Amino acid sequence: MDSSNSPRSDFTSSKFMAMAREQAFFSLGVSSPNPAVGAVIVDHDSIVGTGNTQPVGLEHAEVMALRDAGSKAQGSEMYVTLEPCAHHGRTPPCVDAIINAGIKSVHYAVRDPSDHVDGRGHAMLENAGIEVYVGEDEKSILDQLGGYFKYIKYGTPLVIAKYAASFDGKIASGSGDSRWVSGHETLLWAHKNRPTYDAIIVGSNTVLIDNPQLTARPNNPAGPVDLDVHQPIRVVVDSRGKVDSRSKIFSGDQKSIVATTELSSKQWRGEIENIGAEILMLPLYEGMNGILRVDLKALIEVCGQRGMHNILFEGGGVLLGSLFDRQLVDKIYTILAPIIIGADSAPSAISGHGAMYMSEVTSLHQIEIQSLGDDFLITSVPEWHSSIN
Repeated sequence: MDSSNSPRSDFTSSKFMAMAREQAFFSLGVSSPNPAVGAVIVDHDSIVGTGNTQPVGLEHAEVMALRDAGSKAQGSEMYVTLEPCAHHGRTPPCVDAIINAGIKSVHYAVRDPSDHVDGRGHAMLENAGIEVYVGEDEKSILDQLGGYFKYIKYGTPLVIAKYAASFDGKIASGSGDSRWVSGHETLLWAHKNRPTYDAIIVGSNTVLIDNPQLTARPNNPAGPVDLDVHQPIRVVVDSRGKVDSRSKIFSGDQKSIVATTELSSKQWRGEIENIGAEILMLPLYEGMNGILRVDLKALIEVCGQRGMHNILFEGGGVLLGSLFDRQLVDKIYTILAPIIIGADSAPSAISGHGAMYMSEVTSLHQIEIQSLGDDFLITSVPEWHSSIN
């Protein structure tokens, strides 16, 4: 049965698919280049199994949920966020495991656009006599899998820009002091979401001024690194070789990359490599102001070649300005703190060449606003009318 209408009530089906989406959240940043998928198995309105996709080469969400359910999977229903795979990759097809387990119906939210799947999983399930329902909670799952869908279509990750600013758009005071613009709830939100990214990227000025660790500490942002939590790759964009090899971003066991150019010295590059970080040599890009910097489009392409789905640029203003000038941003997280900084010398959230005329401004759409304590989180999508990157 190919239907978007479940025999259950819309509320009940949405509830179970939302649970599957919650499972998928734990695979974001972990399962790449495989999609982050979640699954739950339901028997008479009771959850009997849950699962999410493991790191590449290990089990997919459906198999994890079936393993959790055991014999209770027989005659049960499965809710999964993405169409089950039907091909032999590093693991056997999930549809085979579903059929062999005796699942009676499968509800999936979104069809998998991969050439290896793209309707084949659906067809195999139906041919085996399993009822198939499609489209429940589709919008939320499409948003969650945005990085995977872009990766499949273009071979590059979803590019997210994030910054915290005062109501007047400043990210630091006139002296450069930036700790802290936003409040504690924003810090908790940031650390909860950091594990969902494949990489977090900052500019050299951010490392020089703030000396961040760029680690994910969702259980205690002020505490040590949680070794049980996925740690995204830390990337510093440093065109001329300015960051100190003793910076906190190079501490710990997490992988660190410095994206640089021929403008940096061989001696400096050697010092960075000697502490275990990777030097990524990239071409130069001449901006509209004539300044030569790392080619950010080339950096994003390398991230795609390495199978990344979601990468987060955390600034500062020069780095974000370069991204916006080249129209390389797919999604924006803006945190507005209820403070006014003023000061002509205070840095702005986004610099760069920007718009000289109002006809050149970047329009933002799909606006969502939520509170983070006293702060406001604004999620938006930029509308690019022409490609100049």
